Amino acid sequence: QVRLLESGGGSVQAGRSLRLACAASGYTYRSYCVGWFRQAPGKEREGVAGIYTGTDSTFYASSVKGRFTISYDDDQSIVYLRMNNLKPEDTAMYYCAADTAAKACYDEDLSAAEYDRWGQGTQVTVAS
Repeated sequence: QVRLLESGGGSVQAGRSLRLACAASGYTYRSYCVGWFRQAPGKEREGVAGIYTGTDSTFYASSVKGRFTISYDDDQSIVYLRMNNLKPEDTAMYYCAADTAAKACYDEDLSAAEYDRWGQGTQVTVAS
């Protein structure tokens, strides 16, 4: 069974960094579109970054561009999200998701509805 497992969340002070990891089990990413999303209490789920694992092509939401970096380790089949200069408004549950049809990456689409495989999430809390 295909599963995605996030790790790396935690509580940090503003200005610090965290690196989230999304490991796939039951399959390898091959040429999939993988995205990172976040959801804060009372807010809608927001896509923050995406990567096409076939070419390492990436795209970002404007709210995180320049601070977050998404990358793919082909040997370990892990997608990372490096988050620098964290702000209190980055506090949220972070999820990784895969679009196995890869269409979302072709359109640089960070809409949650376009992704069909989801992890359980990892909490990130940024204190001011």
